[in-house]
Amino acid sequence: MNAIVSKPWVLARMYEPDVTIVDCRFELGKPEAGKEAYEREHIPGAIYLDLEKDLSSPVREHGGRHPLPDPEELSRTLAKNGITPETRIIAYDDQGGMYASRLWWLLKYLGHGQAFVMNEGFSAWKAAGYPVTADQPIRVPASYSYTLHPELLASMEDVRRAAGRDDAIVIDSRDPRRYQGFDETMDPVAGHVPGAKNKFWKLLLDEHGKRIDVSRLQEHYKEFPRDKEIIVYCGSGVSACPNFIGLKEAGYENVKLYAGSWSDWISYSENPVATGEE
Repeated sequence: MNAIVSKPWVLARMYEPDVTIVDCRFELGKPEAGKEAYEREHIPGAIYLDLEKDLSSPVREHGGRHPLPDPEELSRTLAKNGITPETRIIAYDDQGGMYASRLWWLLKYLGHGQAFVMNEGFSAWKAAGYPVTADQPIRVPASYSYTLHPELLASMEDVRRAAGRDDAIVIDSRDPRRYQGFDETMDPVAGHVPGAKNKFWKLLLDEHGKRIDVSRLQEHYKEFPRDKEIIVYCGSGVSACPNFIGLKEAGYENVKLYAGSWSDWISYSENPVATGEE
């Protein structure tokens, strides 16, 4: 599977009529910052989709801090922006691919054919001397039909069952200190799902912020047998998406996203919490 594409790959295709580029820049705690950055400058032709307004639904008692958007609502958003199921979508952000990967996962959940995440992000694009603009494209609305792929999604109950099974692996994608319960800055309870292994998503980036290649991905995940079900989670179902892509690119077939993630897990008071190393 080839989900991550290079800047030159995007440059060569950006004006093709079946391509839509999506700017997914976002900053937690500054919800308007991504849109403001887009309005200042972006890749020519790019539209903007907001993590909290477009790629999530409103927060409720359960479902975590960034609940999945309603598929019907998301399909309307895509259609309004001229996207059809045949559109090739290239997503980018400036946060290591975390938010662009969320859109990629949502598109795959809808059964979308061709979706990609641009390696490195907007700052690297601009630093390379590639074109940027403040002009916002005019999009002709289209129609968007979808077929959900529930096999990509894990529920809280799925995670609860997997945590006690030998044939499943649960991976926590957060910073090791948050995983261990020492430095929780986002959620009211610190720790992790008992039995979960820690693979911080930023380890998928090299010292220059570029995604590591497939051979290094395979080395990175080598402790996990390929014949087991793997469920990835993070704090709110966003930063686990790079690990989802990484596992897929490394050749793992049975990978699911626990979209509610830690912020959903702790919304059920009966769920156990572990701290420290596993």
